[in-house]
Amino acid sequence: MRLGSAVHYSGNVLEAAERVRDWERVGLDVVWVAEAYGYDAPTMMGFLAARTERVHIGSAILPLYSRTPALLAQTAAGLDHISGGRAILGLGASGPQVIEGWHAVPYDKPLARTREIIDICRRVWRREPLTNDGVYQIPLPEGMGTGLGKPLKLINHPTRADIPIFVAALGEKNVALAAEVANGWIPTMFIPEKAGEVWGGALAKGAESRAPELGPLEVVAGGALAIGEDVTELRERARPNLALYIGGMGARDRNFYFNLACRYGFEAEASRIQDLYLSGSKAEAAALVPDEMLERTSLIGPAGYVKERVAAYREAGVTILNVNPIGTDPTGDLEQLRGWL
Repeated sequence: MRLGSAVHYSGNVLEAAERVRDWERVGLDVVWVAEAYGYDAPTMMGFLAARTERVHIGSAILPLYSRTPALLAQTAAGLDHISGGRAILGLGASGPQVIEGWHAVPYDKPLARTREIIDICRRVWRREPLTNDGVYQIPLPEGMGTGLGKPLKLINHPTRADIPIFVAALGEKNVALAAEVANGWIPTMFIPEKAGEVWGGALAKGAESRAPELGPLEVVAGGALAIGEDVTELRERARPNLALYIGGMGARDRNFYFNLACRYGFEAEASRIQDLYLSGSKAEAAALVPDEMLERTSLIGPAGYVKERVAAYREAGVTILNVNPIGTDPTGDLEQLRGWL
């Protein structure tokens, strides 16, 4: 497995860049830059490219709806060029509250958009004249504009014509699509012991139509990291965030994380968490997050225990172990973990 970590969209990006430099020195392989409705991810990714030498830099994620397919392709090609071939384009649908509330774009046809954007990006990087007849009409046909648009190809010669594309997905159809057409898959709230039961069918279905030239599907998953004899109380830090995702990250009848918790077998707990969270009782909601979920979505504990968690992620097919170091010596914990991979 390769070792990854992430830069959160709400943190100090300059401080985060210095952490990434330190972590690169102890073996970090991939850093992911998040984007919600704070600072944009590509700016930070470009800064990281200038401040690092080896680590791969991925967006996790750029929402499908916030940029045109051609701009997504341009951005990835530009980042790949300035980083010397270290860019990863991470894409995802996000959710209706952000897409319609922040970007003012209808949240529609996520599966079709994902498939078309991936295909368009790859054709742009191959410098093919760009046309598309689907959700995205390229060039824009007469009657939808001036009628003067013409097929264009990327001016620059990209560093790579096969920049990796990873897709964040949780629903069965989205996961199957990622397994079919993407280079990698980014799940969240990943419980290795339940991955086959929850996602195995969708992954297998997508793999049936996967092009051989894509190679095996990369899987990015992990959790909070702390190694030590007396660190298990650090798991408690995840309660508020898990409660937020299960209870409040989306509308009551359209919350992908709530649905995932139910698929894991926590239906009763998820329903109560959602009721409390949406009523404003956030602390009470956090208290109901199952201990099993806290434990199995993290790598926190003595060295022997964390080694067992690493083995569980490997057994579940994870190829990039993505961790958030929260112990007193995050760099040391990362270096120790690197030695076990």
